[in-house]
Amino acid sequence: MERTFAIGDIHGCLDQLKGMISLLDIDRERDNLVFVGDYIDRGPDSRGVVDFILDLKRDLKHVVCLRGNHEEMFLDFYLERKNGPLFLRNGGRETLSSYGLKKTAEGKTVDLPDEHLQFLTALPFYFEMEDFIFVHAGLRPGLSLEEQDPYDLLWIRHEFFFSEEEFPKVVVFGHTPFSRPLLEENKIGIDTGAVYGGKLTCIELPDRKIYQV
Repeated sequence: MERTFAIGDIHGCLDQLKGMISLLDIDRERDNLVFVGDYIDRGPDSRGVVDFILDLKRDLKHVVCLRGNHEEMFLDFYLERKNGPLFLRNGGRETLSSYGLKKTAEGKTVDLPDEHLQFLTALPFYFEMEDFIFVHAGLRPGLSLEEQDPYDLLWIRHEFFFSEEEFPKVVVFGHTPFSRPLLEENKIGIDTGAVYGGKLTCIELPDRKIYQV
């Protein structure tokens, strides 16, 4: 049977990501691997994480990488030259250091590898399967998937996971770190604070089997 493995926020923690992938028995042809965003910022090796995920995309047939709010902040900073203080105080300095990027007097930085920039700019906001919706932060209650504001998909917190409203499918999300995975009937939270000294979490669906490194 086809399985789906969803991995929570990585934030530059390459060693934990490598440990997780070595733990999972992923069928290269049949299984799905989904990342819910936040590959960069705060941790020591954002560039290494992106390189590793790009290798996985070449090696595995079904890899889906979603956009997180940290990728959005980085793109705002790098491409639009805006929200610099927000990006820098939320772990952006570690990302710049990982890439060897230096901010100049004109506010410019040296270029990213083309493959990395293409990867980051192409990240979708959500991924939908028959029984699950994968998204970085969550959904605004009362709105259809098509009506969701991209800002909410990347940033929403309490209004989503405290809501008792029924969603059309089980929502698998990251963004908000929990001490252990949040396992509810219609919500699954898999950010367990890897970059803060917690575990990197993966859930195997549909069985809801938890892996942690």
